[in-house]
Amino acid sequence: MLITYHVKPGKETELQAVLLRAWENYRRERLAVAKPHIVLRDTEDGDKPRFIEVFTWVSHAAPDHAPDSVKTIWQQEQSLCEARSGRTAIEGGEVELLIPAHR
Repeated sequence: MLITYHVKPGKETELQAVLLRAWENYRRERLAVAKPHIVLRDTEDGDKPRFIEVFTWVSHAAPDHAPDSVKTIWQQEQSLCEARSGRTAIEGGEVELLIPAHR
């Protein structure tokens, strides 16, 4: 997965904490594989914060069967992000790893 979070200005620290809780929940619930998992931070539209997260679900159906604890975290993520430049607050999609991090 490659997920882009268009973070509300001033909410970066809070979203970072929520993403960490989400990751801990994904792993505890066995929804995502351990590696790779990265979170990047940059800016867009001048100085607006954006986070990009990359990880792999254990299956395509994993997010469809997420427990309520994970769904609650997703709501928190949404509340910390905003629609921007015609894009939704949080965008995501499956991607394919072409070059492994460790050869």
